[in-house]
Amino acid sequence: MTASVLFDAPGPATRVRHRIYTVVASAAIAALVVYAVWKLGDDGQFEYSLWEPFLTPDYISALLVDGLVVTVTMAVFAIVGAVVFGFLFGVAKMSEHAFVRWPAWLVVEFFRAMPVLLLMIFVYYAWFIGTHGSFLWVDERGGFLAVVIALTCYNGAVLAEVVRAGVGAIPKGQAEAAYAVGMRKTQVMTLILLPQAVKVMLPAIISQMVVALKDTSLGYAVAAPGLTKIGQQIYKEFHNQVPTAIVLGVLYVGLNLLLTLLATWIQKRFVGERRIDVVAAAAGIDQDRA
Repeated sequence: MTASVLFDAPGPATRVRHRIYTVVASAAIAALVVYAVWKLGDDGQFEYSLWEPFLTPDYISALLVDGLVVTVTMAVFAIVGAVVFGFLFGVAKMSEHAFVRWPAWLVVEFFRAMPVLLLMIFVYYAWFIGTHGSFLWVDERGGFLAVVIALTCYNGAVLAEVVRAGVGAIPKGQAEAAYAVGMRKTQVMTLILLPQAVKVMLPAIISQMVVALKDTSLGYAVAAPGLTKIGQQIYKEFHNQVPTAIVLGVLYVGLNLLLTLLATWIQKRFVGERRIDVVAAAAGIDQDRA
């Protein structure tokens, strides 16, 4: 058995203890789930009248079309905007020019420190309330835009730090070699550092995508469309807050699992290609002839 350089491989006694801990923890979790189900049943939360909306075609259609699709749309816009925001301000924070670096630092730190919910409310009431006339469309979509803008700014600020850290993780010899052959700083950043940093940053980017998708649920505070808005309308009509929360939770968990699986597949594909290239280079293989 090959021992890791970071920790000693567990012996037989330790493996037995780990199995015991696993069994005890699993039993405790199962007991909590059983108690929660019993408690909900004792409180009448499994009565058919409370779950009827989620078995009715009209409400199912509203959840899937007006809720799920709109939520995914908001998340997609926010994620794309956050990635663009993160790369622009992440690179700007590494600029050698102080008049570029310090404003970028100020913007990133401000949006990282600002709570997402407060940012949504501020954007909504600052820009999308009280407009009339030719800007009537803003009133109808103000909540949607407020959620997208707030999530773009917050997650983009986090990704800006991820970009800076990812570029910093690349060995300095990569940039020094590029400068030695006469490449300019822009070329070094776009052709040498960023392509390698993206592969390093993928786990953090995936995590931030999941955060952006989950945070769309905060849009109820600014009357934004989506799952939480539809759920709010359902429980106000049927007074079934707990069943509605369970259904919405299941939908959000399913969405996040699908997003994580998709992003992880992309990550493995990129990492796999990188490993193949590294192995081929180390072995002196000409890939064009292979």
